[in-house]
Amino acid sequence: MSDITQTAVTFGTGGDEPYARALRSDGRLRLTDPDRPGVAITMDVGRWSAAADRVDRSLLDDVDGPVIDIGCGPGRMLVAARTLGIPALGVDVSAEAVAIAQRSGGRAIQGSVFDPVPDEGRWDTALVLDGNIGIGGDPAALLARCRDIVRAGGRVVVETHTDPTADRTYRARVVDTDGHESAEFPWAEVGLDALHRHAADAGLVARQSWTVAGRSFCELVA
Repeated sequence: MSDITQTAVTFGTGGDEPYARALRSDGRLRLTDPDRPGVAITMDVGRWSAAADRVDRSLLDDVDGPVIDIGCGPGRMLVAARTLGIPALGVDVSAEAVAIAQRSGGRAIQGSVFDPVPDEGRWDTALVLDGNIGIGGDPAALLARCRDIVRAGGRVVVETHTDPTADRTYRARVVDTDGHESAEFPWAEVGLDALHRHAADAGLVARQSWTVAGRSFCELVA
């Protein structure tokens, strides 16, 4: 396992802090890779800040207990869970995102998923959405942490890259529409095929996968 806990720079931080800026303006971000000039993933922070949509809410349909949202951002899934009466906690490295989530009524803490989290080993479901399987640039390590965080028999719901063959780790930067750029940070892109391999390495079993509204998901079981 890589020494992710010592990584000082995380998604969108450092430099001009474009992630915090985008959260304040509901703007868009581009995730760039220095090794692939001209290729970028566009991320709509406004969607993260909006209320959970039909697809988001459907991810809570089979929840039987408390939910932890890894990389919760501004907390739309926390608010959706609260509306359904489901106990939920968000974890995010961004102080700005956590503050927004808390103002929205969600329970969220600032910190890394690779550090101890409250009620570790007792969560029913861990959500890893919006590309957050890339956190730390080591998908197997992230999934192993999720396995430790959920209860025995608990679930990890991962949103995967829409290309099932995607499997890349790299040093990324985030850039906003005004050109504000973050420092480099480790990241990964993981499609369904690679997720199955990483899940097996982490001791998780794939139960089902599906695609809806242009988004792809996989349910893993501890």
